[in-house]
Amino acid sequence: MLGAIAGDIIGSVYEGYSIKTKDFPLFSRQCRFTDDTVLTVAVADVILSSDELPQISKYIDQFKWYYRRYQYAGYGRNFSNWAKSNSNQPYNSFGNGAAMRVSPIGFAFSDLKTVLQQAKCSAVVTHNHPEGIKGAQATASAIFLARTGHDKAEIKSYIHNTFNYNLDQTLDQIRPNYQYDATCPGSVPPAIIAFLESTSFEDAIRNAISLGGDSDTIACIAGAIAQAYYGGVPKAIAEQALSQLNDHLHTITEKFMYKYCV
Repeated sequence: MLGAIAGDIIGSVYEGYSIKTKDFPLFSRQCRFTDDTVLTVAVADVILSSDELPQISKYIDQFKWYYRRYQYAGYGRNFSNWAKSNSNQPYNSFGNGAAMRVSPIGFAFSDLKTVLQQAKCSAVVTHNHPEGIKGAQATASAIFLARTGHDKAEIKSYIHNTFNYNLDQTLDQIRPNYQYDATCPGSVPPAIIAFLESTSFEDAIRNAISLGGDSDTIACIAGAIAQAYYGGVPKAIAEQALSQLNDHLHTITEKFMYKYCV
């Protein structure tokens, strides 16, 4: 999950400001964590605090609690309205919020069936549209396959055959005309391609941000898969990302990493 957090923080300064290049500083004074990180940690917290498989009600409680504690992290309007309301009903979203927060599930569970079930469980709390669920499941399963020794061709084949995502375009083909798209169909496949074309964790992040658009979320998704595939986050990047977190987010992240990602 630290790969997701690093991608979010690095991409935060480029969201909506398409740079269309891989040549940029990874961290700057303006870098910060956003709702991608907050809700990723919320999912990790759900897993850490559950003795059995988490239920939907647990995700609801934690998402609303984290929203109250971190109200200014840059949430989408629909999520904010849901989190502030007394209703627990989902709002049929297929936005990429379901995919951006799912990475802990790909790391925590030992079989693909459970990963898919928990990815759906975490998504339908808010994103109960089929495309929202699909985006979360595709991201989580890519992470699971990457960390369990599958190569890129196998990951690509599984995602294409299971979720019908087109992963045949190259970044060079996507980049020139790619624009801001906060939906799962519009951001999850490009994020996966950014990973597939990468040569290292850092390269995956640079690939993702070079596309432009919703840079922090695309880098968040690509970074999570890259962490799983490349066996971790480089020390310098990990330390810089962790230094951006407050004590609470840092503690949950460290606990989760120690239990599931070492």
